[in-house]
Amino acid sequence: MDRTERFYKIDQLLAEHRVVPFETLQSELEISRATLKRDLLYLRDRLNAPIVWDRKAGGYRYTGQTESGHARAGGQFDLPGLWFNDQEIHALLTMQHMLASLDQGGLLGPHVQPLMARLNGLMGTADDSAEEVRKRVRIIGVAARTMDLAQFERVGAALLRRKRLLITYHARGSNAVSEREVSPQRLVHYRGNWYLDAWCHLRKGLRNFSVDAIERAEILEKPARSLVEKTLDKVLGTGYGIFSGSRVQWARLRFSPERARWVVSERWHPKQKGHLEQDGAYLLEIPYADDRELIMDILKYGPDCEVLGPEELRQRVREQAAATLTLYRKAAAKRVHSRDPEL
Repeated sequence: MDRTERFYKIDQLLAEHRVVPFETLQSELEISRATLKRDLLYLRDRLNAPIVWDRKAGGYRYTGQTESGHARAGGQFDLPGLWFNDQEIHALLTMQHMLASLDQGGLLGPHVQPLMARLNGLMGTADDSAEEVRKRVRIIGVAARTMDLAQFERVGAALLRRKRLLITYHARGSNAVSEREVSPQRLVHYRGNWYLDAWCHLRKGLRNFSVDAIERAEILEKPARSLVEKTLDKVLGTGYGIFSGSRVQWARLRFSPERARWVVSERWHPKQKGHLEQDGAYLLEIPYADDRELIMDILKYGPDCEVLGPEELRQRVREQAAATLTLYRKAAAKRVHSRDPEL
């Protein structure tokens, strides 16, 4: 019988009997006195089990035990559905650390800290295990934007309550601020940032909003308009990236043999198509509705990525690359001039 089974057996015996002598527990579990003592201490000190030694009755019992059954005091202890060994607890600590590190907006930190403390308690090492994880696992968040926790909580509350929101929204592309009423449909976490898919009653269509760009959110006591998941996916989830659009085209990209060794393992879109060519190059086809984010990702690869089509996308990438090169040359010339004004 392993430790997990022993814990359940101890709980069962204490639940079925008002008092259980030490010898009875040892006999039922078929373990040594030292092992039984360790198990009882673990249940009491690590899992908060209200186990006490009743000297008068000559056995162990739960605090608040009655003849009709046991009542665990304070509601602080209950046997969970899963037990974890040391390796599993370390894995959970690592996942918690990764989650906290990826949570740049600090949305989950207050909620997962109690779990962290409990896991450390199970390990019996205070903060040692957590500190070791922090030293050995490093998550570097890049490009995640800060967000107002209060606004995020209102957005989430309206989404779950199926209520409309009145938001003040800063559209960074146009630098315009507008007030609009929306019906939240779903929250999407994408590349380190949160987005709200919602029906915009001002524009009378589906839109996605950067939650960090919502300057103010007010929950309205009006039922939200609900749309089926299939409609949301068709309008907002068909093309590449986070930007919406119903006119879907297919981009054909050719990556050099050197870069193909990385890209062949990357997942750009659930419906992507790709194959290696004889020279080792990789041909990738992906659907897109709005080319803004796609162009940014293409430009990251420089000459290692060639746009084969559509021609409109090819031209847009060419223009963006030329504009970027012009800015780079101007910046370089400015740096040279600042060092030697005669040039």
